[in-house]
Amino acid sequence: MEYTPYLWLFAGVIFIIAELVTVGFVLLWFGVGAIAAGVLALLHVGLGLQVVAFLLVSVALTVASRTIFEKFFMRNAPGGGLRTGMDSLPGQIGMVVQASQGALNEAAVKVYGSTWTAFPVPGEEPLREGEQVEVDRVEGAVLYVRRLTAPTPWRQESLQ
Repeated sequence: MEYTPYLWLFAGVIFIIAELVTVGFVLLWFGVGAIAAGVLALLHVGLGLQVVAFLLVSVALTVASRTIFEKFFMRNAPGGGLRTGMDSLPGQIGMVVQASQGALNEAAVKVYGSTWTAFPVPGEEPLREGEQVEVDRVEGAVLYVRRLTAPTPWRQESLQ
């Protein structure tokens, strides 16, 4: 059929546009697979091979990208899993934006652009505004932090 290449190419463009409005990262690879099948259709390859190429390219790129992205975003989580959200906070560096107050030494700490209620870990002195701290643990919506004495240069640059 003489319009088959255009159907594949149209489907590829639709998949890629749909990727822009979805949360996942899968439709892009099906778009690339459809474009690959469209190129084969332009070369007058049979429909069966076009479908096989579409499936192979789509699945191979999806599997490869998941593997690469998972390794890229992997953090040292308990059990070796991917840490996200609050689980990714321990070990992160923050800045005290409001000094410790009251009997419990409650402070406010900014980590990843969000301000959290924070307490110094037991044995630490009250937190002062402008100090850099490292998140020790998270309990509920509260961070327990310890003061950084002298951050390494690469951490200092990432905080600015």
